[in-house]
Amino acid sequence: MAYYVYIIESLQDGTFYKGYSEDPLKRLQQHNQGESKYTAGKMPWKLVYVEACESKNEALLRERNLKKAVRSRIQSLLVHPKNIVGRFTVG
Repeated sequence: MAYYVYIIESLQDGTFYKGYSEDPLKRLQQHNQGESKYTAGKMPWKLVYVEACESKNEALLRERNLKKAVRSRIQSLLVHPKNIVGRFTVG
């Protein structure tokens, strides 16, 4: 089973939200349907970063690390080779 950490960006105000999921596209859909209390007020969201992890524990640790990251670090990750978001988006 694959686990991923992901970053979504609010198209409303540019806020980043970091999380983990087995299915980043399904999770994005949940965020955009208002199913997450924290992200509901800043819809719509766009998936901007996805990183594969070998285990759930690794994904949780990486998510915790990303939640502490400053905006400039997040922005540098968006162009990093670890970012496999292209595998999850069309176009």
